[in-house]
Amino acid sequence: MSKPTAFSFANISPVKSGVLILLSEEGALLSKTAKALDKTSGGAISRAVKLRKFKGKKKSSLNILVPEKLGLSRLLIVGTGKLKDYNDNDWLELGGQIRARLSGKDNPTVLVLERAKSPFDVSGEQAAQVALGAMLRGYKFDKYKTKAGKKDPDSGSNDTDLSKITVQCASAAAAKRAFVAGKAVGEGVILARDLVNEPANILGPKEFAAKAKALTKLGVKVQLLDEKALKANKMEALLAVGRGSDKPSFAAIMQWQGAGAKGGKPVAIVGKGVTFDTGGISIKPSAGMGDMKGDMAGAACVVGLMHALAARKAKANVVGLIGLVENMPSGNAYRPGDVIGSMDGQTIEVLNTDAEGRLVLADMLTYAQKKFQPKWIVNLATLTGAILVALGKEHAGLFSNNDDLSEKLTKAGGETNEKLWRLPLGPKYDEMIKSQVADMKNIGDRWAGSITAAQFLQRFIKDDTPWAHLDIAGTGMSAPKTDVNTSWGSGFGVRLLNRLIAETVEK
Repeated sequence: MSKPTAFSFANISPVKSGVLILLSEEGALLSKTAKALDKTSGGAISRAVKLRKFKGKKKSSLNILVPEKLGLSRLLIVGTGKLKDYNDNDWLELGGQIRARLSGKDNPTVLVLERAKSPFDVSGEQAAQVALGAMLRGYKFDKYKTKAGKKDPDSGSNDTDLSKITVQCASAAAAKRAFVAGKAVGEGVILARDLVNEPANILGPKEFAAKAKALTKLGVKVQLLDEKALKANKMEALLAVGRGSDKPSFAAIMQWQGAGAKGGKPVAIVGKGVTFDTGGISIKPSAGMGDMKGDMAGAACVVGLMHALAARKAKANVVGLIGLVENMPSGNAYRPGDVIGSMDGQTIEVLNTDAEGRLVLADMLTYAQKKFQPKWIVNLATLTGAILVALGKEHAGLFSNNDDLSEKLTKAGGETNEKLWRLPLGPKYDEMIKSQVADMKNIGDRWAGSITAAQFLQRFIKDDTPWAHLDIAGTGMSAPKTDVNTSWGSGFGVRLLNRLIAETVEK
C-alpha cells in the first residue's frame, strides 16, 4: 500500500515557500490570506480569477501561475460554494476534493482553512474533518504493483505518496485534539479497505483471524475459536459452509471494554467473513466470481471498527464477532438437500449452498447472545444480490426488529453519508422460509430475496434483543467512487457504526 500522508495543524500565518492551497467561497470571494497574496503579487490572483471566470463554485479549482516574488512553487485556489451551509460530510468531502488535486511532488504543502466573509472561523472540528477526508482520499491499494512510480489514472490522484500536509486554521490546538479521534477512525476505514482488497489466496480465514488478533496491541481482548472450539460450541451451520475448503474455519471475538464495569453489558457488532465464495456445490457463474474475495466486507468493517474504537479510546463496551470461512466445492462440501443443525438448536434445510452467509451469521448471532447478552446487536453482511436490485449502490439495506435502533442507524448513516434504507419484515415473509423437513430452509422463492434472508437471521434473535441487519452487498465492495474513496473496497460501515456508538452508547 502507498505510504500514508502525515497531517499537522498550525495557526494561520504567512506561507512563503512550497505549495499553498487556499479557499474561495461562491462568488469568487477570496479569503484574507488570498487577498494579502494578491496585493503582494500586484493583483496576479484577481487577474487569474477574472481571466478564467472562476466563480468559487463547489468542487471547482484554479491553478495560478505563481509570481516569483511570492516564493511559492504552486498556488491552488479551491472553490467551496457556500461554507455557511456545510455539514460534517461537506467538510470531509472538501478534504477529499483537495487531496485529489495534489501529487507526490507537492511537498511541502500547506492548506489554509479560512472563510472570506463569515464572522465564524473554520473550527478545529471542521479542520479535522477536512484532514480526515484527505486521508481517506489518499488511500490506494497498490502493494502488488511491481513498477513503482507509475501513475494510475483511476486513482483520483497523480501519486498517493504525498508525505505531509500542514493544515492552517484559526485554532490549531482544537484541530489537533479533534483529529486524534478522526485519525483513529480513518485508520479503521483503511484497515477495512485493506482487508476487502486483499486477494483470497493471501487472506484466508486463518490469516483474517490473525488480523483480528493483532488488535490486542491496542488493548482489545481477542479470542480466536478454531474448528475444535467451533465444534465444542455446536456451531454446525458455520462449520458446514467451510467444510468443502482445505482452509480451516475460525471465529474471532474482539472485546473493547472502554467503559469498564460501569458501562454494563456491551453492544455487539457481528460480521460475515466469507473470505472467498464460489457458491459451493451451487457454484456461481465464472463471470464476476473474482469479486467474491470481498464477501467478507462485513467482517472487515467489524475489525476496522474495533480498531477505531480502541485507537480513539471510546468510552463504550463493544464486542465484535466475525465468522471466517471459505465456501468451496469438494467431495466434503455440504450439499443442496442437506439438513444441518445450528448453535441454538434449530435445524436448517439447505436448498442452495450459495446462501451461505446467513448460516455463518446464524451461529455468530447465537454466540453473541449466549455469551454476552448484549444491549443490542447490529450485523453486517454482503448477503444478497437482491439488495442491489432493490437499492443499487447508493444505500445499504436495513432490516430491524426495533424502531428506535433503526432510526438511530438511519440518522448515523445520513451524518456519515453511509446511507441506509429500511425494508420490511413480517410474518408473511417468514412463511416463505418454512421447510417441510426442518425448522426452516435457507432460501425462499424467487421473490423478496433480501427480506427472506433477513427473516432467516431474525429467527436466531431472541424476541427481547434489539437487532438490526445491514445488507451491504452494494456498498461494501465494488462501491461507487466518491470524493473520499476511489478504492474497490470502500470500508463501508466503519464511520457509520463509530458514529452510532459515539452518539448512543458513549453519550
